[in-house]
Amino acid sequence: MIFRFLQFSKATLLAGFVISLSTTPSHAQDLKLWYKQPSKQWEDALPIGNGSLAAMVFGGVENERIQFNEETLWTGEPRSYAHKGASQYLAQIRTLLNEGKQKEAEAIASEHFMGVPLRQMAYQAFGDVHIDFPEHRNASDYRRELDLEKGIAQVYYKNGNVGFKREVFASYPAKAIYIKLTADQAGKLNFAVRMDAIHAQKNITGHANELTLQVKVENGVLEGVAKMKVVTDGKVSHKNGKINVENATAATLILSAATNYVDYQTVSGNPAAKSAAILKNAPLVDKALKEHIADHQQLFGHFALHLPMKANSALPTDERLVKFKDNPDDPAFLALYVQYARYLLIASSRPGTHAANLQGKWNHQLKPSWDSKYTVNINTEMNYWPVEMGNLPECHQPLFAMIADLSKTGAAVAKEHYNANGWLVHHNTDVWRGAAPINASNHGIWVTGGAWLSLHLWEHYRFTQDKTFLEKTAYPLMKGAAVFFVDFLVKDPKTGMLISSPSNSPENGGLVAGPTMDHQIIRALFKACLESADVLKTDQDFAARLKKLSLQIAPNQVGKAGQLQEWMTDIDDTTSHHRHVSHLWGVYPGEEITPEKTPELIQAAKKSLEFRGDDGTGWSLAWKINYWARFLDGEHAYTMIRKLFNPIMDASVKKGGGGSYPNLFDAHPPFQIDGNFGGAAGILELLAQSHLGELHLLPALPKALPDGKVSGLVARGAFEITMKWKNGQLQRVDVLSKAGNPCHVRYGSKRVTFDTVKGKHYKLNADLQLQ
Repeated sequence: MIFRFLQFSKATLLAGFVISLSTTPSHAQDLKLWYKQPSKQWEDALPIGNGSLAAMVFGGVENERIQFNEETLWTGEPRSYAHKGASQYLAQIRTLLNEGKQKEAEAIASEHFMGVPLRQMAYQAFGDVHIDFPEHRNASDYRRELDLEKGIAQVYYKNGNVGFKREVFASYPAKAIYIKLTADQAGKLNFAVRMDAIHAQKNITGHANELTLQVKVENGVLEGVAKMKVVTDGKVSHKNGKINVENATAATLILSAATNYVDYQTVSGNPAAKSAAILKNAPLVDKALKEHIADHQQLFGHFALHLPMKANSALPTDERLVKFKDNPDDPAFLALYVQYARYLLIASSRPGTHAANLQGKWNHQLKPSWDSKYTVNINTEMNYWPVEMGNLPECHQPLFAMIADLSKTGAAVAKEHYNANGWLVHHNTDVWRGAAPINASNHGIWVTGGAWLSLHLWEHYRFTQDKTFLEKTAYPLMKGAAVFFVDFLVKDPKTGMLISSPSNSPENGGLVAGPTMDHQIIRALFKACLESADVLKTDQDFAARLKKLSLQIAPNQVGKAGQLQEWMTDIDDTTSHHRHVSHLWGVYPGEEITPEKTPELIQAAKKSLEFRGDDGTGWSLAWKINYWARFLDGEHAYTMIRKLFNPIMDASVKKGGGGSYPNLFDAHPPFQIDGNFGGAAGILELLAQSHLGELHLLPALPKALPDGKVSGLVARGAFEITMKWKNGQLQRVDVLSKAGNPCHVRYGSKRVTFDTVKGKHYKLNADLQLQ
């Protein structure tokens, strides 16, 4: 049977067929990743997403593959990972550690203290859309691109004398993915579309202009249903599981997907009904595209970073990446990297969706590396480092929702494992909100994951000054995390100081008593609770108790090699190049170790980082950028940026140092998205820092970035900065006060303080004089 859907005006369709092929460097051009050839591997493909749906667009000529995900398709089922009765072994484990019997402590912990089951669950690929163009064998003028400003992946080429264009976007308003296909000559578009999946349990059906893909995960209870319909002016037929379109000028494929996941306790959803409703309510492509661009730019357009374009700036992105290794004179590439990270945050973390996981929302495997879950001893937090500075506070909300869930599951773990009140999370969680220690006792028993996550709530308040959020959301969760440590901290028999035991220094050195990182995080959490109680005029007795306990926690120590000690005892291996440098948390993202207030400790931290070396995995390189920025050493930070931009063109290579794939995804290797976000945060830290209560402008500007302009950069205290610099010197600054707080500004040796009115702009010159 043959169908025809929606008669389009040919003049309208052809008039709308345009694409910029300019290779002239321009700032508009530099908000695009672009290539002269289709993807050869998944890590070449271009990502789109609306928070819940995500896809990778390959851009093939004879076959377009669009691999897609839905954020709630995971293995496993609702469950508590808590190990009942584990707390009765806590004292024995602590005693063994105090006696220096680490292996014996780890053995007891392995048998009696780990979560049940021992491993958490895995994020799953969902399916693929394949669009076959059997006539397209002689492509010319090929170009594919990702427009960060509009949130659209595009492909253009000529086949013979006919031009073909694809536009692919994931609409947050419509909750669907759109694939718009257009020919620049009437009736020349012919293709077949099919769906598939790598799941063993799958079923593909269709009729008329619709296809349905049903999948069920192999190890778990979740099922998914994806539906797609074709809207076109051509002839449509359905045969052998494919939809065939003939003699069209334009066609749009609309894709929806859903699972039976409702929340971490409930899996009674109806994915078929949900995906069908999305498809039914999805607007036609022109309206959907207009609404999508407006929605995307409402977030993306709040911030701009302009760095000079140079000769290499006009190259395709993959060639530009390769050139940067030997000739890093391409400042605009850093601006593109920052904006790409902001784009990825918008695409993977929107209000009402889940937090970005280890791969954001992009995964093409059933057994992804580290299960593509949430590793909260660095990676999940790093995903959100640039969110406030980059003027995307809305994108923080999914993380806050996850923290709220974890405060419940983590309370059960606190009671079962530590006989403690409050809540905690160990080093990993998943869609089922596991909070117990997993994998192995020598690195899985790490107690400050919940505390670190809670500090994101505090940071959101510091950047926004939203007291309602602090009162209703942030402080209750932070207090619960702090209550756990009030019960958990124990006296060290050797020093009499309070320590965190048992725990570890991620992911180095095994199970120990008193890792430095834990103590830094706990002090920071107590301090945040103290300041919150002061702002809210509440809980003064609790605040007084936290203040007293903070002074009793084991302090940072400098070891015999001049390094910041990673543990209570001076056993650091100065020859180790371990990717984790966790004991420097107090430098970044913490703030208790600073050049001005603790010069001895800042030198010790720097010595530790020098011992670890400049090489590392992708996310490790990104963290080191932030460290060097906080050391106020812009030149060394730029060295780390160059390493993060190290081109890794073949994703099958899993060994060696980190870097970036052709699509600029961070390479651990393999792909982890945290390095994208951590690297962007590090670049912003070179331009402004505000963690010490002042707007420190250009604190670590490297010589490679002598000129530039930034707008919409947000600082703590709810200030929004626009500034320009030239020849390495500040030219002018505009500060928008969003909350009316007093403003302290620093540039070099100059400082100025002035009162502000909410909503008013304050202009300063290079001498920080108000204009």
